[in-house]
Amino acid sequence: MKVAGLGFRTEATVESLRAALAAAGGVDGVTLLATSEAKAGATVMLAFSAELGLPVVGVSHVDLAAQITLTDSARVRAKTGAGSLAEAAALAAIGSDARLLGPRAVSPDHRATAAIALGVPT
Repeated sequence: MKVAGLGFRTEATVESLRAALAAAGGVDGVTLLATSEAKAGATVMLAFSAELGLPVVGVSHVDLAAQITLTDSARVRAKTGAGSLAEAAALAAIGSDARLLGPRAVSPDHRATAAIALGVPT
């Protein structure tokens, strides 16, 4: 399974999400998008999901905070309990077998981040 985790600011656009995912490695082979429960129903997330034809899963703050991420943002940690929302969401959506392909990537407009994880769902 290949999951793209996404974090984004309120003012992010579909282009912000698209650019962040492209910078993280692209959509090829991705079967699921993941973000926090609070962001899963955001208009921009639903539009991006529809554009890609991929489902979105919202990850709880408890599950986000339980993940060990490669990057650590104090601002994101204060809001979500995780060092990187994108990384933590991708990892949590897969489960204990997940591994990140690399650290989160940031969109050129700095409104979105993306990270890709691989693993067998648990």
